[in-house]
Amino acid sequence: MGLGRNEDAQPDRGEGKSLRQAIIALVATTGLSCGFPAAAIAADAAGADADAAGSEIIVLGSALSRPDSDRAYDTTVIDRARLTGDASGRVENVLSDVAGLQQFRRSDSRSANPSAQGITLRALGGNASSRTLVLLDGVPIADPFFGYIPFNALSPDRLSEVRVTRGGGSGAFGVGALSGTIELVSAGRADLPPLTASASYGSFDSVQLAATAAPDVGAGYVAVSGRYDRSDGFYTTPVSQRVAATARARYRDWSTSIRAVAPIDELTELQTNILVLRDNRTLRFQGADSSTSGEDASVRLIHRGDWAVDAVGYVQVRNFTNKVVSATTFRVTLDQRDTPALGVGGKIELRPPVGDRHMLRIGGDFRRASGELFEDGYNATTGALTLRRNAGGNQTTAGLFVEDEWKLGDLILTGGGRVDRWSIDDGFLRVRSPTGALTTNNVYADRDGTRATGRAGARWQIAPVIAVRAAAYTGFRLPTPNELYRPFVVQPITTEANAQLKMERLRGVEAGIDLTPVEGVSLNVTAFTNRLEDAIANVTIATNTRRRMNVDAIVAKGIEASAAVRHGPFSITASYAFNASRVHASGVAAGLNGFIPAQSPRHNAAATVAWAPTGGPSLSATVRRVGKQYEDDLQTDVLPAVTTVDGVATLPLGHKLALVARAENIFDVNIVTRNAGGSIDYGTPRTLWIGVKFGG
Repeated sequence: MGLGRNEDAQPDRGEGKSLRQAIIALVATTGLSCGFPAAAIAADAAGADADAAGSEIIVLGSALSRPDSDRAYDTTVIDRARLTGDASGRVENVLSDVAGLQQFRRSDSRSANPSAQGITLRALGGNASSRTLVLLDGVPIADPFFGYIPFNALSPDRLSEVRVTRGGGSGAFGVGALSGTIELVSAGRADLPPLTASASYGSFDSVQLAATAAPDVGAGYVAVSGRYDRSDGFYTTPVSQRVAATARARYRDWSTSIRAVAPIDELTELQTNILVLRDNRTLRFQGADSSTSGEDASVRLIHRGDWAVDAVGYVQVRNFTNKVVSATTFRVTLDQRDTPALGVGGKIELRPPVGDRHMLRIGGDFRRASGELFEDGYNATTGALTLRRNAGGNQTTAGLFVEDEWKLGDLILTGGGRVDRWSIDDGFLRVRSPTGALTTNNVYADRDGTRATGRAGARWQIAPVIAVRAAAYTGFRLPTPNELYRPFVVQPITTEANAQLKMERLRGVEAGIDLTPVEGVSLNVTAFTNRLEDAIANVTIATNTRRRMNVDAIVAKGIEASAAVRHGPFSITASYAFNASRVHASGVAAGLNGFIPAQSPRHNAAATVAWAPTGGPSLSATVRRVGKQYEDDLQTDVLPAVTTVDGVATLPLGHKLALVARAENIFDVNIVTRNAGGSIDYGTPRTLWIGVKFGG
């Protein structure tokens, strides 16, 4: 269990599909888009085709095979055993096993504001909007308006693995892979027993329930999954700072997913996904409530013939609400009552037959994100309405890509490029007085352009026990509608939006070595340097006031290392990242020049030791270390270094039933997640769980 290098083998490519089979695929896909039960249509069509051909249809429920050239980049794979074996039961905490991967704050999705759940790699500066592209089965899952990741909707038992690629370069993934890419892969038929379920009870009257039913349907299968989490929560506020209005970090969230996989022929399958999520949290003060809702749907066509095809289309409907409470009067000062957002997009990738030495990938992708906010401001003393604000806009990217892998014996070369057309349009800000009078009516000029990016890499297997690799890449990220148009408040600090923000642009190089000295032992080391130009940062412009601005650059240099040892039931995995990041700034932000970017620790480390004999009791312990980092751009508020220890024990009871005990933050250390002028928030304290698990 745990982390490992990406070593996926490529299955044999089959024959190309016939015209009749292509028509069946088109009918099945059209059936879904028109609202018909496409999985059933595809299953019936597949059954008829199978009878005619007299051959067996195999459903994989997976994507196309991974290119061997992925190993030219700094890639880590988290397997299903590790995903489902963490003490927290939450995906974002498992991702922390990859040193150098950081959320904007140290708190997870139980006690963080949802809009702060951005992910960044390589210490390029903490940002509530993700600088890392996060995909679920090839579909971007970041919120279309904010750019945060809805971690509460990602149940570990629904996944087979997570692949983390550090370093930018969008390649065939899509736009936004500035600091790296995280690929979440849904569990396939081989991972899913007919029924799995778990129930746990924990500290603070916490409940965690999950179940998945995955019956075969015709020649395919359907996986129906549900998850529910609730807790009275812990106090994020230190005892010395609590007041009568202080509240526990209560949460209640649930999500439901339906994934149907149906074969169309021996080489082609249709995959459909539907996800519904709801989340409610209370943070710090009574009445400081937030909510998230979402409905996502996608359809994906996979063909594994000589002309391999991966085509996907998706839609995301999201919303967010949030109430800000005064830290002095404890009245609601801002009610962000409605933030509807819509994301639509798609991608097609073709792999033509070009010989055994090459894997050529060509295609295009499209994404449009739109959203707006509706919020009301109130006087902190009287509670009277002071303003009504409405703002929003759209952004679009459409790109073409080509990437090739070339095998020359023990040497693998890879390279590719993208050309993207982008636009930011229909941006506006309207502010009205309590009487409805229009006091501000800003309409922002539309912007558009074309951007070319690329990446290249090489990996040379010098000997059976050693390989070296190198890569270079460029990338870009557009500012989100949230960064452009939405101000926000984290008491006592107000951060202003900036509709004139420019795109972020990255250039980077890296080199690494992979060692496998003996069977079951691996060691990987990577050195890198990245330069993020026009980096978006929250810059202090007055007391308790910041503004989103582009600084000249953030330059990050560092070393990443990972190791794994596996021998029988015993395993140990570990990773470490050293990051030396500096801000380059001039003009209004000149005071930040030479500073360490906010929310960017210099040191990260994680290790998991596990004993998991087949069919017997199992034990695991995880240690994580996050170095000192700064809360703010001016390096005045420090988040101290912290080390946490988690543990999990599993005892089989027979008949596929097991007793599971989990312990988070065993030594109950204080995890400082926010320090704004001495106003402090803590992360998860010691939390104990006991529960049962049924199924594989």
